[in-house]
Amino acid sequence: MRGLRPSALAAALALLLVGCGAGSTPPQRLPRVSSQPLRERRFERTVEGIATLEALQEVKLAAQVSGRIERLLVRQGDRVRRGALLLELDQAQDRAEVARLRAEMETNRLNFLRFEGLVQQGAASPFQRDEYRQRYVSSRRELEARSADLALRVLRAPIDGIVADLSVKQGDLIQAGSPFTGIIRNDRLLARMEVPAIHAAQLRPGLELTLIDPASGRPLARMPLVSIDPGVDSGSQTLLVKAEVRQASAALRNGLRLPARLVLQRRQLPAVPFAAVSRQWGQSFVFRLGTARELGGRAPAGRAAATDPVALQTPVQLGPLQGGWYPLLSGLPPGSRVITGQLLTLRHGQPVRVSPSR
Repeated sequence: MRGLRPSALAAALALLLVGCGAGSTPPQRLPRVSSQPLRERRFERTVEGIATLEALQEVKLAAQVSGRIERLLVRQGDRVRRGALLLELDQAQDRAEVARLRAEMETNRLNFLRFEGLVQQGAASPFQRDEYRQRYVSSRRELEARSADLALRVLRAPIDGIVADLSVKQGDLIQAGSPFTGIIRNDRLLARMEVPAIHAAQLRPGLELTLIDPASGRPLARMPLVSIDPGVDSGSQTLLVKAEVRQASAALRNGLRLPARLVLQRRQLPAVPFAAVSRQWGQSFVFRLGTARELGGRAPAGRAAATDPVALQTPVQLGPLQGGWYPLLSGLPPGSRVITGQLLTLRHGQPVRVSPSR
């Protein structure tokens, strides 16, 4: 500074101090926020419960006559077709009786034919012919009845399906009418579910019932309701609904109990993401993007333009959370954009910088 006049030095120091003072207050930094527009999504109103699977075709097998098992041709778990031979009872005595009756019938038939010819020749009376005819008819009917009894000693599958547990083995003596196994079809099942009676007004055939894998939570089958019980169980206050499972997978079997979800209603509603919602005093709020003009025309402190973006805290009515989204029932005008971050640091009317949408 050597050679400067005192007055020039004072002026230079004054300019330096003014410059330092002007830079001592940094400009206000606005929070940067992300936002999403309201878009419609499909929301479901559902009721959860437990469904029990029941085979549409399940047959208990029992012999119609008593006897000893001569041949047992199936085991538990075997898949059989309708008409397949399952077992045979001892038939030796019945076969001998059928053979005797067949021979007797044949003798009576020949005697009847012989006397038919004699009557035509006048060598015998019609009365004698009719007597032999009656013997032939009676023996034929007895043979037919005994042959039918013999057929009862062979048991065949009445339906397609899978053989259940067998309580007998080859050589056992079984009694007529005592079930010893069954055949089950697991490819066509009926899902039975109890639904609280408070939902009775929404129940109707055609609603979708979903069976859920308890291990993974993934759907195993979806099918429509086919029937709704007209009465309410007085003890549990529930209604029984049924849905038919066609072409069921191997994971679904008769008697299985699974978690189930019944869809009562489907609606398209504006969706609010989980990250945009906060709760205070039992009320749900979102911050939507607005402008200072919506605050009554006064720009927020530190902002000059009434059209610059601000965060507007808005109370909303929401439905239950589904898949990370809330259905919006009321509170936001169409076309709103909601802020999806830094909710705890924002306040109503605060100016913000909006990150570009991805």
